[in-house]
Amino acid sequence: MRILLATVFVLMATLAVNAGAEPLPRATPETVGMSSVRLQRIADTLRVDIDAGRMPGAVIAIARKGKLVYYESFGFLDKAAGTPMPKDAIFSIASMTKPMVAVAALTLYEEGRLLVHDPVSEYLPQLKNRMVGTEPARRQPMIQDLMRHTAGLTYGSQGVSELHKRYPISGNAAAETQTGAQFLETLSKLPLHYQPGTMWDYSFGFEVLGLAIEAVTKKPLGQLMRERLFDPLGMSDTSFAVPVQKANRLAKPLPIDPTTGQPQVARDATKPYKFDCGGGCAASTAADYLSFAQMLLNHGLAGDRRILGRKTVEYMTADQLGPDVNVERLNHFPVEHIDGYGFGLGVAVRRTTGVAGIMGSPGEFHWSGSQGTLFWVDPHEELAVVFMTQTPGETRVHYRQVIPTLVLQAIVD
Repeated sequence: MRILLATVFVLMATLAVNAGAEPLPRATPETVGMSSVRLQRIADTLRVDIDAGRMPGAVIAIARKGKLVYYESFGFLDKAAGTPMPKDAIFSIASMTKPMVAVAALTLYEEGRLLVHDPVSEYLPQLKNRMVGTEPARRQPMIQDLMRHTAGLTYGSQGVSELHKRYPISGNAAAETQTGAQFLETLSKLPLHYQPGTMWDYSFGFEVLGLAIEAVTKKPLGQLMRERLFDPLGMSDTSFAVPVQKANRLAKPLPIDPTTGQPQVARDATKPYKFDCGGGCAASTAADYLSFAQMLLNHGLAGDRRILGRKTVEYMTADQLGPDVNVERLNHFPVEHIDGYGFGLGVAVRRTTGVAGIMGSPGEFHWSGSQGTLFWVDPHEELAVVFMTQTPGETRVHYRQVIPTLVLQAIVD
């Protein structure tokens, strides 16, 4: 009996530690050049909005100079049920899946197994001999094109042309109804929208990249990412399908969209997709994703474990859009406030201090998800931030301006 009780005690203690685990060592904001008083504005703003029914709740984690200076939860995991938001809530991160898939691909690039300047058809023969309209493409899309959204692909939801109507609406929608092989067959029968390398347009690049990774490794994308990224970084709550035993930690949007008045229903994240869509099908926590962001800030290093080489991270987070790439659709991307940004491999990259509709530093990189999540890394300020909420629809646009403002105004050194 004593042994049994001791075992139960140790198990409970372990679970408690894990539930409250923090991704980085703690520090007071003032020791790393931030103001506690000014950071309080985050709590004040979010609580007002939660009380007003503008958002259900949120978790935000802020690291500066390698230290965790702010890690708080607000509001409700499930507003309808009155469930408070825990710090370890699990969120659908949608397109914040893309930067993680970029890193997975770059680990193979470092091994010479998936080369950035190879044609996509080198790995996925189904996508050989691409056409633009009725004309052959001047060159075939490269792996680099997939990662910087210049392959000539796009989501069906990104336009109203007849060709847009023939494309699947999104990666998530495709993965609900098609296997990876069926998805590639669909794309193989469709022409590209643009000549590869000439136009930035938000796209199926990462869905295709994920399937190229599977072709190279002969493993499901989720398994490969678990081995190369999630486990080494301690991202135990990040996956393409949330285990049923963790379902009680899934964050939900408000039942009614506060802008449109229409019902909002969250997809059951415990239900696997038909393929691990690299463009938007993962779920994660603020702590997990901060570990990922901090690794990039540390030039690929996580503790004593190297995920990527320093030069590889520099390449990933550099602006990959040269003067011959039309960036009109990037500058007017409706939900990011990123006029004047370039784009790296899976992340938007800030070109100048000014121009954009949000504060930031040249070289800062970020991306977000359609369900309301956001992350960014500012190497100049030694800053990594993850904001998790479930605010799909137009509401998310507001917080993509508010959250960077509230964080950056708290830097005082």
